[in-house]
Amino acid sequence: MVSFVCSIGNVPLAAVLWNGGISFGGVTSFIFADLLIVPILVIYRKYYGTRMAVFLAVTFYAAMVVAGYVVELLFGAAGLVPTERQARVQMAHVSWNYTTVLNIAFLTLAALLVVHFLRTGGREMLAAMGGSPDATHDHTADGRG
Repeated sequence: MVSFVCSIGNVPLAAVLWNGGISFGGVTSFIFADLLIVPILVIYRKYYGTRMAVFLAVTFYAAMVVAGYVVELLFGAAGLVPTERQARVQMAHVSWNYTTVLNIAFLTLAALLVVHFLRTGGREMLAAMGGSPDATHDHTADGRG
């Protein structure tokens, strides 16, 4: 809950846990646990209220635990749990390929769009729009809410 990376960032950490001896169902639960991070729970509390946020946290935790046990039992019964614990995390390296070229092209496009936004009065337009989404505004023509 404290050291959230991202959904796919948990996979290398799960590989390390697998090498360290955690069960196959435990690895599944760990990957599923990215639904239970503090920032998302705070968002749930903000939008749905404390009671619903607690309900969601408990429900997701229970689902994570049950999923881990089900995977452990079903995969174990079917003989699908890997016997080797030699999972390797490949180190990324910098290379020039089509994704590098596309990243540079779209970063350039994004920079040009930001410059255009700033030069054409975008900042002033945003300032004239009003407050944050939390502020209550009357957007109807007749003024009834």
